[in-house]
Amino acid sequence: MFTDIPDDVRIVVIDDVAANVRLLSSSLKAFGLSDVVCFSDSAEGLQWLTEKPWDLLLLDLDMPEPNGFQILEQLSGRDRSRQPVIILTALTDAASRRRGLELGANDYLPKPLDLPELVLRVRNCLRLAQATRRLQQTNLDLELQVLQRTVQLQESYRAAIRALGRAASYRDNETGEHIQRIGDASALIARAMGQPAAWCERLRMAAPMHDLGKIGIADHILLKEGVLTAQERQVIMGHPEIGYSILHDGAMDELTEMAAQIAYCHHEKWDGTGYPRGLSGEQIPLEARIVALCDVYDALRMPRPYKPSWSAQRAQTFILEQAGLHFDPQLVQVIQGCFEQIEQYFEQPQKAHGLPADQQAPHPQGQSRIAGA
Repeated sequence: MFTDIPDDVRIVVIDDVAANVRLLSSSLKAFGLSDVVCFSDSAEGLQWLTEKPWDLLLLDLDMPEPNGFQILEQLSGRDRSRQPVIILTALTDAASRRRGLELGANDYLPKPLDLPELVLRVRNCLRLAQATRRLQQTNLDLELQVLQRTVQLQESYRAAIRALGRAASYRDNETGEHIQRIGDASALIARAMGQPAAWCERLRMAAPMHDLGKIGIADHILLKEGVLTAQERQVIMGHPEIGYSILHDGAMDELTEMAAQIAYCHHEKWDGTGYPRGLSGEQIPLEARIVALCDVYDALRMPRPYKPSWSAQRAQTFILEQAGLHFDPQLVQVIQGCFEQIEQYFEQPQKAHGLPADQQAPHPQGQSRIAGA
């Protein structure tokens, strides 16, 4: 009769009448349920229930303390669908039945028991519990598959984001190390400010796209080694709007929205003298203020065809002098505690080549002068 029930199902019987315990145990075993644990001492039974795994409980209500109601209260935290309880008692009044069910019992049978009916109810409870376990496991498997797929999609998306950042850097012969440093340094400052971890990670991913708009600038202007004309400079100053137009979309997620704001606003200045819109102070999104600070510092520390690299001390002094002018004063305070770590970002990629950052040879072609413009 129980061929569809697993062999390792464990049924617990708690009844203070020893004869009832023996009758229930023998009846269940006669139908193939071999793992039946019985207690005529309710306290002992309750302790066992809280320490051992079990699948179904047959519980008398009218017992010395702890009585059946008290045991149900102690088991209130269980998963009722996975560990059903059937009340077996001579207390047949409606109030007792309602109280038992309210306390978490799944079913109710009055004494004297109809054993065939009891067996059917036990079978139904076990089948329902088994089906619930299967459903929960299926749901867990599906959730895991969705999570794995989500991770794959997120990684694919992040790879595309990184590719966009690299595409922008290659337009003016910047290195992949430059955009990596900008992302790492920006996230470092955000963490030092106490920003949430998820926000810091988005910033790390979005920051490398700050100059994506350079894709739309003609090579003869972007890579020009000589002095830019006023008209050429105006073209260069249009790259934030180009980057924003590439990234901005009505269906943007948080990462793309952050990247769009960074691309649009990273050349704005705290005192309002930046471009393209002349924003000032906290009108400039925080993420753009952070990236602007990191971008300028990185540009100062690296050699360009039109300038040698600045020493760490000189670059840091410049950053401090620009507090309240180019940069958010609060961010300037924060970055002072991050300079040592940021300097390590310059050293790490160069160690593999045996050269310090200041001795890196620039690309033989021109490099744009957008950073800090």
